[in-house]
Parts: sequence; structure tokens; C-alpha cells
Amino acid sequence: MVIWLFGLSGSGKTTISNLLSEQLKAEGFFSVALDGDALREGINKDLSFSEQDRTENIRRAAEIAKLMLNNNIITICSFITPLQTQRTLAAEIIGDRYFEVFIDCPLNICQERDVKGLYRDANQNLITNFTGVSAKFEPSTHANLVIKTNTENATQSTNRLFSAISHQLKSST
Repeated sequence: MVIWLFGLSGSGKTTISNLLSEQLKAEGFFSVALDGDALREGINKDLSFSEQDRTENIRRAAEIAKLMLNNNIITICSFITPLQTQRTLAAEIIGDRYFEVFIDCPLNICQERDVKGLYRDANQNLITNFTGVSAKFEPSTHANLVIKTNTENATQSTNRLFSAISHQLKSST
């Protein structure tokens, strides 16, 4: 199974991914987390933040996730994935074991969190093509699950996600 978490920077994707990975391990499942920042520092460091390169970033991530899936590894992907066409591409590559989770958090809350200082830099025009500020983000209309991180904490969000996927996990072992 591939669990694809997407949302704005600062919405809570990585936090939930890490907590889900811990919960899966506690339940006896092996999982791997693919994080957008980590891939951008390595295999995707040749890509810019143009729409075309963002799509290529997602394509590569989805192909890696599919390789993991083909080896029966639960894969948790955390990528901004701002456009519906990019999410559709990921779903098409991965196939019927793709589970899409929209980490929905209002832009103003993400800007308040701004752990990396990226919104500050984007608002000062030091970063261009920044999702939610100078590049568009399309909210999901097709997600299997929507998690609103401004109304529930990370543990509640993770527990809800685990409950949503647990049946599929048990049927795949």
C-alpha cells in the first residue's frame, strides 16, 4: 500500500508520516517514508520548482513508491503535490493500492507555523514559485481521507489515518 500525504508546506505531512511509521512498526508492519524534502536533497536535486519539474518530482517519487509496493513495502509519501494532475499521475503510476490523504490546513496557520522560514522568504520575494504564495495549490476533490490539522492534533490525525487504512493493511498480509 502507498499512502500519499499531500498539502501545503507546514500542514503537518511529515509529522503525521513519522507518527504513522511508528504506529505501523508498533503493530508489526514494516514501512518506508518518502519525504519531499529528502528526495529534493538527493535524487531530485536536479529539479527546479517550475510546474514541469514539480510534476517530474512527483513522477519520480511515485515510481520509487511503486518499486517499494512491488516488494510488499508499505510506503508513506509526503509531498506537497499541489496540482490535481500531479496527484492523478501518482495514482495512475501506483495503481489500486494508492491511498490519497489531503492534509488540509489553512494557509494562514501554515504561515504561522513556518518552521523552516519558507513563507517568510516567499513573502519577501526571496523564493519564487512557492506553493500557496506565488504558485497555486489545488485542494483535493478526490482524496480517500481529509485530515484537518488545524482542528485536531497530530496524534488524533494519525490515529484516524491508521483506522482508515487498517482494513487494507490486514487484507494485504
